Parts: sequence; C-alpha cells; structure tokens
Amino acid sequence: MGYYENSFYGLLALCAGLLASQPTRRNELKKLADSRKQVSRDDAHPEADWYKVYALIMGADWLQGPYLYSLYRDEHGISERLVSTLFATGFLSGAISAYFIGSLADKHGRKAVCMVFCLLYAMSCFFTIIPSIPLLFLGRILGGISTSILFSVFDSWMVTNFRERKLVENGCDLSRTYATTSIVNSLSAIISGLASEWLVRVSGTKKAPFLLSIGLLWTALQIIWANWVENYGTKQSESKDAPKPPSLLSTLKQPSILAIGFASTMFEGSMYLFVFYWTPTIKAVQKSTAELPYGYIFSSFMASSMAAALIFNIVMQKRPFKYSRLLVGILLASNFCFVKLAGPKTEDATFWLFCLFEACVGMYWPCTGYIKGRIVPDDVRAKVYSILRIPLNIFVVASLFIAGDSQHYLRVFSTCSMLLTASFGIVWIASLKDNMP
Repeated sequence: MGYYENSFYGLLALCAGLLASQPTRRNELKKLADSRKQVSRDDAHPEADWYKVYALIMGADWLQGPYLYSLYRDEHGISERLVSTLFATGFLSGAISAYFIGSLADKHGRKAVCMVFCLLYAMSCFFTIIPSIPLLFLGRILGGISTSILFSVFDSWMVTNFRERKLVENGCDLSRTYATTSIVNSLSAIISGLASEWLVRVSGTKKAPFLLSIGLLWTALQIIWANWVENYGTKQSESKDAPKPPSLLSTLKQPSILAIGFASTMFEGSMYLFVFYWTPTIKAVQKSTAELPYGYIFSSFMASSMAAALIFNIVMQKRPFKYSRLLVGILLASNFCFVKLAGPKTEDATFWLFCLFEACVGMYWPCTGYIKGRIVPDDVRAKVYSILRIPLNIFVVASLFIAGDSQHYLRVFSTCSMLLTASFGIVWIASLKDNMP
C-alpha cells in the first residue's frame, strides 16, 4: 500500500474517532428535559428529509466532477480551448441568472425552485452526454443556473424552515445543522468518487456517472415534493399596518454582509482555482514517474474536509468564541497554505498543504452558513444569497482567462494568498465594528 493510500485510511480513522465524539440532538433533548422544558418525544429527526435531499443532490454533483473534463476531451473529442469556453459559459450563466433566481425563489417559493433545480440539473446531465456542440453549451448554461440555485436557494429554504418550525425547541441547533450538512457533503463526495470510478470501469464509458446523477436528482425531486414545506421571502398577504421588511439595498449595504460577501468571493474563488490546479501542482513536484493515485488523493482531501467539519461541530457546541473570529482564523490558515504553495515545496508538503486547505473548506461552509443565517433577513434571503455569488462567478471566469493554462499555478496561488489576506483584514474590521455573530 502506497503513501497516499495510507494517508487516506489514516484520515478516515481520524474521522471515525471524531464521529464517535459528536454532540447529538438526543443530548440536547436531555438538557431541555432537565431544564423542565416541554420537548417532543418523537425520535425521528426533524431535519432528516433535508439531509437526505442534500446527500442526493450533492452526490449527483460530485459524480460528474472527476469525469466532466475527460468526457469532453476523450469521448467527445473537443479541443482544450473549447472545453475552457464551456467551463467559462457555466460560470457566466451562473452569474447572469443569480439575481433572477433569488427573486423568483423569495416570491414564488423556495421549495418550488429547488424542484426546478432537480429538473434543470438532470437536463444539464443529459445534454452533457450528447456529442453536439450546441447541446453541450446548453448543458453548461443549465448547469450554471442549477449551481446558482444549489448554493443559494437550498440554504435559504433550510434556514427559514428551521426558524418557522422552531426546531431549537426540538433539540436542533443551526450551527450543528450546517456542520452536519458539511459532513454529509464530504461523505457524498467520497462515496460518489468511488462509485463514479466503478461505473466507468464497468460500463466502459464516462457517460455512466451522468446517467446515475439523473437518477439521484429524480429521487431528490420526489422527496422534496412529498415531504418539504414551502416557504417564501416577502409575503404578499402582509397587512398594510405591519412593519415593512428590510429592502434588498439596505440589507446589502450592511458592513457585515459586505464583509462576508467579499470573503466568500475570495475564499470560494480560491477554492475553485484550487480544484483546477491541484493536479498539475502535485505532478510538478512528484518524486517518481509512477501514475499518481488521483482517486485516493481526492478522497484524502474530502476526508480532511469531513474531519474539520466534525471538529467544528465539537468545538462550537459551547460557543467558545464568535463565528466571525473563527472565520478570520480560517482565512488566515488558507492564506498560509497558498503562501507555502506559491514557493518551493516537496511532494509530501504539497499534499498536506492541500489537505490543510480542504480542512479550511470543511470549517468554512458551516461557519459562513451560520453567519449568513443570522445576519440575512428571511424576507430577502434567497435574493441576497444569489447576489453574493455574482462576483464569485465573475472572479473565477476572469481568473481562468488571465491565468491561462495550468503551467501558471504558482502565479495563481500567489494571487490567492494576497486576496485572502485582504479578506482576512476586512472580516476582522467588520467583526470589530459591526454586530457579527
């Protein structure tokens, strides 16, 4: 067994140990009972349908990741330049559609838009396996729209559902919900990576993972239809005497939201660039000429992310410090990774720096999710979440065009470190001046 395989199994053992130490809803129910508060005796977890749907949609997304580029290049025979254009089309589609998606979700219902996501993403998968240039571009356009929904409307539905159903009284905790969601995402990534590799090997075609994705999305659609409750942003039926909800502009002008928006753009933009450049970076410092075990390396990254989410769950149970201060630490650690990656390094150091960055990703999602859940009003939640993704998509497209091919990864990592330094400073100032949780 090689070095990367041993590292992966070691990280899995760490995850198993951390999983056994997790705070649970049952513990919270016991605390509520001890404090003589009325609690539900229902053992069914009130957020089970959320976790099921999230596992399915993220599994559908992760199944495609390892083979999208290879499907375009190897099976469809598309030039590398056209592949880059297809990827850029997806990000541009996400940027253009973001504002309209948030508005539609807040007005017409987030459950409905989540169901539309399942249909659009399934269509994107179907068009991706057809070797027709117009249909491939249509697939990327639908994929960009779907990604905007995935990272804005689903979160919006979950947070509003959490509050409207008063799940705190049922032993739930929004911070723990976000951490568990991140854990579910990491597990989906690991399982999907192994499943996609097996499917391709058995079927002999890289189209197979995309067909399975369609099946997972259809299953998710059925669960959403049958079990989710609809929620909205601004209500049309509100009384004229009721206080007006905060406007979109006034919400976006809040220093805390501007800071979290800037930090999200810089961190998530760096994350997308990391996904694009990690393979050539490890190959450039590889000590041997043997084929790298990419599946184990990718799974190690996901295991690192999962371990960090599990640690987040344990540490933040007692709220030892503010979430905004933790975000500052995450940005600082990420900056350290890119500073080191931009300089001379060994193969082992490169691998573990990537694992450390993925650990930062594992803590980043529940941390920023909780902060946005606290500072963004429910009335404009989906709209704000969508708008915050517009500069992210533009940033990634611009970075890919400016960076050019994968040989310029050192310059990219150096730029990422500078941008993360700026976001670290902005979040720090906002956490001091504004009431960030």
